[in-house]
Amino acid sequence: MFSRSLLLGGQASRLAHAQLIPRTSQFSTSALLAKAKLPHQKLRYAPTVTELKLGTYTPQSRRSGVIARKKGMSGMWDEWGVRVPVTVLQLDKVQVVSIIKTSSPDHPRLQIGCSERKEKNTTKPMMGHFKAHGVDPKAKLFEFPITPDAAMPVGTTITAAHFVPGQLVDVTATSIGKGFQGVMKRWGFAGGRASHGNSLAHRTPGSTGNINPGRVYPGKKMPGRMGGKSATVLRLPVMKVDTVLNCIWVKGSVPGPDEQFIKVRDSIKLVKHRVFPEGAAVPFPTYIPGQSPPLPREIIAKVGGHDPLIPRVD
Repeated sequence: MFSRSLLLGGQASRLAHAQLIPRTSQFSTSALLAKAKLPHQKLRYAPTVTELKLGTYTPQSRRSGVIARKKGMSGMWDEWGVRVPVTVLQLDKVQVVSIIKTSSPDHPRLQIGCSERKEKNTTKPMMGHFKAHGVDPKAKLFEFPITPDAAMPVGTTITAAHFVPGQLVDVTATSIGKGFQGVMKRWGFAGGRASHGNSLAHRTPGSTGNINPGRVYPGKKMPGRMGGKSATVLRLPVMKVDTVLNCIWVKGSVPGPDEQFIKVRDSIKLVKHRVFPEGAAVPFPTYIPGQSPPLPREIIAKVGGHDPLIPRVD
């Protein structure tokens, strides 16, 4: 019979041999990763900006937009004494939070934050995001596409002097929700007749189609949820800039209720008028105290043209 020592020695030799020649199963994690086709990782680009310096604005440049808070509507008088309805927008501690990496080096994006938020009301992931960039927590974040020459370092404060009185801006915000509404309020339908044979069809939409093709076309104007969607108003003139209150006066109405966060950017539509007044000094990439020329508290836009209160003589 074999001794106990010989049996133990045989087991030890077999263990040593197994360690020298490792066995890999076809279902192991390493084997599956080797066979798997990993997706191609796209390169991401972001401009490196360490110092904020004044640059030269060109028609090909695209400055960053800002986040403002709607304070309400008012009225002002232009240089001819004509009353103009305006909306007051305030830039409340607007800062550059981060530079977003994109797949193209020619199309970077800036993440802009507005209004401070308490740390206890900020989620831990977002708190880590703010601490990683050395910025106080913000209540609202938006991204704006820019050109590489308009990049600004993280932490840069953007004020109302970023805009030039007389320039055109585009504003985007969520419109006021009206709930479920009928076609007369939602789409402006005329409705039915008030009398003369009309019974219970005064505010109905009427016919929604015909027998051919026997279905309702997609996009048909019908009752439904009204408002509460993102709306953009293009080419609104900036009538006044207040550098102390950090407010801009924009001609016309702006979507959303009071205290709504509004995205304001330079107008991107070139139609008839210039985006900036002729000969205006555009702060690029933004207004920099100490480098840009000092400004008074209020700067009012010049409408120009002919006095509308004096009839023209042809």
